[in-house]
Amino acid sequence: MTANGWFQICFLFALVLVCTKPMGVYMAHVFERERTFADVIFRPIERLLYKVSGIDEAHEMRWTEYATAMLLFSLVTMLATYLIERIQHVLPLNPQQLANVPADLALNTAASFTTNTNWQSYVPEATMSYLTQMLTLAYHNFFSAAVGLALAVAFIRGIARKESKTLGNFWVDTTRASLWVLLPGCVVYALLLVSQGVVQNFRPYDQAKLVQAQTIMTTGADGKSSTQTVTTQSIAQGPVASQEAIKMLGTNGGGFFNANSAHPFENPTPLSNLVQIFSILIIPAGLTVTLGRMTRAPAHGWAVFAAMAALFFVGVFVAYYAEVQANPLLHSAAMHIDQHASPFQAGGNMEGKEVRFGIANSALFATVTTDASCGAVNAMHDSFMPLGGLVPLVNIMLGEVIFGGVGSGLYGMLIFVILAVFIAGLMVGRTPEYLGKKIESFDVKMAMLYTLIFPLSILGFSAITLMMPNVGLASLANGGPHGLSEILYAYTSATGNNGSAFAGLSPNTHWFNLSLAAAMLIGRFLMIVPMLAVAGNLAQKKLVPPSPGTFPVHTALFTILLVGTIVIVGALTFFPALALGPILEHLLLHVGKVY
Repeated sequence: MTANGWFQICFLFALVLVCTKPMGVYMAHVFERERTFADVIFRPIERLLYKVSGIDEAHEMRWTEYATAMLLFSLVTMLATYLIERIQHVLPLNPQQLANVPADLALNTAASFTTNTNWQSYVPEATMSYLTQMLTLAYHNFFSAAVGLALAVAFIRGIARKESKTLGNFWVDTTRASLWVLLPGCVVYALLLVSQGVVQNFRPYDQAKLVQAQTIMTTGADGKSSTQTVTTQSIAQGPVASQEAIKMLGTNGGGFFNANSAHPFENPTPLSNLVQIFSILIIPAGLTVTLGRMTRAPAHGWAVFAAMAALFFVGVFVAYYAEVQANPLLHSAAMHIDQHASPFQAGGNMEGKEVRFGIANSALFATVTTDASCGAVNAMHDSFMPLGGLVPLVNIMLGEVIFGGVGSGLYGMLIFVILAVFIAGLMVGRTPEYLGKKIESFDVKMAMLYTLIFPLSILGFSAITLMMPNVGLASLANGGPHGLSEILYAYTSATGNNGSAFAGLSPNTHWFNLSLAAAMLIGRFLMIVPMLAVAGNLAQKKLVPPSPGTFPVHTALFTILLVGTIVIVGALTFFPALALGPILEHLLLHVGKVY
């Protein structure tokens, strides 16, 4: 590790910290329907949308109505995405004349983008037309993020309101999230990316003549080998910057190119890399201030931010440390030559990383993108050292509440807050309270249901896949503990609505497309329902005055308890699987065994 590397990491965090309060206060104004500087532009558009669509802006919804509206909206947009993928070969803006998307892959992709996962079992530039990328995938990048924001705000209202049966209006919250928060940010962001060299056009792919012809060998289905001389290369392009902006700001993660943010057309410079990492964190971080402001408990919002920040720094330290360590096999060889060889490789573990970003920014990006439910990558997680690859896996397994996705990170963290307060109440032998609301059996049952659905999907699907060697194991590029990590990561990423992957798995099969789609839908919608049930129940409660036995939720002690609750729940649930995967691989690597 270097001073320069830590400077870059700390600079990024300082930038997020400085912008967290202004962003949070702005979002509180937006969702409390207070006046903002953007009203002059967006208020007339908002009124027009309500008039055309027949939405009553003043109508408030119970949690059941809010959930129903969200589920119906998601279902209709998912089916529309599936349809467009299936008929893209007859639609315009397809200069490469790409074929329609196969049924199972189209379903997987529609579920992926609807759930804010953006898992991609395909090569985007060779599969999706410009129209499909813009009309369906980029559209979902906006609205899946807007839905997450709306749900987080609904949960905050449930905490803030007293003796109320409603949580707001789903259609109004989603509209305001899109118009006031995501759209203006993406317009400025996209222009900044274009200034850095990110591509934005509708041109057909260019054909470049290679300086030196390449000879490749292929093996046919009959087992016979043949050689082919390649003299040209296809240069993919398209409307990249506009999709890149919402991909990062909405913590979506699905790249226009297969290499994602490691591709120079998506992420060409150190400045674009910094802005991309910053944009992943700024809305989730700002929501902690929104929480404090809307509940009239700003110190509590900062306590939640502190818990997120502590887990972030632990993750980035482990990932950075692991990636600058020497590969034990290479170090052993070096020691035979030089007894004074450094335990750090010259340049560190650069496998799967871009030289223009280096180890510090690769470890930082991997940590941030899995702290949030983003899934964008600027380095290949499959090429990380075992403990380096452990960090993004654990980040998702903790529920992606370390800042988390847009909205989803906050409401996931608030579920852990309820559990932490409940544990504190058990310690002192009294009914737990949270910001003046008594936490009762229904709240704890729904919170536990939320936390149990997550590991059940991950471990259940992973176990089933491992039991089918001709289906699941046949898609692996590696065996042993690394192969287990690849499968475990896939279902963790899908259920956690992250979308990143260990590259050694080839998931474009009927089983993986369908099972991963199911995991994404479970991780998004089955977990939302109990969360909204908690919010609806909290909104109906009376406020009780604080007493000497009330556990304060704005202190350092609360932050420590919250972090401990998150880590213990994750450790107890997933440690056995992690012990058989990346931890075992790390130990075997040190005795010369690789996979």
